[in-house]
Amino acid sequence: MVAPLHPRQRLLMGPGPSTVPARILKAISSPTLGHLDPQYIGFMDETCEMIRQVYRTSNALSFPVSGTGMAGMETIMVNLVEPGDEAIVMVNGVFGGRMKDVLSRCGARVHSVEVPWGESFSRQHFADAVKEHPNAKLLAVVHAETSTGALQDLSEVGDIVHRAGMLLAVDAVTSIGGHELRVDDWGIDAIYSGTQKCLSCPPGLSPVSFSPRAIEVIEARKSPVQSWYLDVTMLKNYYTGAGGRAYHHTAPINMVYALREALSIVLEEGLDERVERHRQMHQRLRQGLESLGLKYIPEHSLHTLNCVSVPEGIDEAAVRKRLLDEYDIEIGGGLGVFAGKAWRIGLMGESASEKNILTLLAALEQCLQS
Repeated sequence: MVAPLHPRQRLLMGPGPSTVPARILKAISSPTLGHLDPQYIGFMDETCEMIRQVYRTSNALSFPVSGTGMAGMETIMVNLVEPGDEAIVMVNGVFGGRMKDVLSRCGARVHSVEVPWGESFSRQHFADAVKEHPNAKLLAVVHAETSTGALQDLSEVGDIVHRAGMLLAVDAVTSIGGHELRVDDWGIDAIYSGTQKCLSCPPGLSPVSFSPRAIEVIEARKSPVQSWYLDVTMLKNYYTGAGGRAYHHTAPINMVYALREALSIVLEEGLDERVERHRQMHQRLRQGLESLGLKYIPEHSLHTLNCVSVPEGIDEAAVRKRLLDEYDIEIGGGLGVFAGKAWRIGLMGESASEKNILTLLAALEQCLQS
């Protein structure tokens, strides 16, 4: 007989997932409906409309991909790129590298522009990239690089990319609901994110959005989309109702309930107010971490993911283990070139509070002293 499920109550302050509010846990336990049930379709349409509001876009094709943020990444790339296309990828961490990998698997000729991990790209980096590779179909960039805690300014990138006749694709997994994000104003053509970070929803869905320009590119493809499951030419008939609600795959009904509730919470707080809360909590945490002698790695730090160097002589994994075992607090370690050298501390959604910051700082101080 399997023992009852009793997971410990953790304070989630790592790179994700973040703490899930009781309202969302209650929503996910609501009665399951069929994926073509008119009542469920209504809930789904409301969810898609709230995705548009949080992304600040009027894009008709905005919907939750059935899968985590990586499924959203693949959805964007496999639909926009065909074998033989050229693409530019800005790489300054793990997830820029993953976009490069996915595009290569799509058969694209990928041109990567790289800067040291922890750095962000200047306007000149983008201008030089499109000039050097004028035949590229799209440029892909990470807005919030979770592996390094670096924030990328995107306010002028769309103009640069569009003047070169390219599409702009963006990873917003760690910025949606926590940082300013303006899809239409910034000229973003395709964007994906995840539910488990600043939306404080369980992992399992990836909100995506495609501009009319991106849809034109998809509809002009000469070859079939390599992934049947993520083929937007079929998915749009289910999510937008174009030509009727055509069955494609069984949607994760209860996860959509959860996302609907999570987006409701975001909009109730207000997008501007929520971004400001994350900014203030970042400043409070930063002050505390620096008072402990910890130094931030990125010059332009995310509010939602704080990446700091581990002091010399400290076993970073041992500190994380003690925080988890003795204090029930989760923080993240470094990835890639930062492995063993950095801590990644999340301040996302429900987890971004003064109480949580004070609790973490007190426990971390005890660990460092001993």
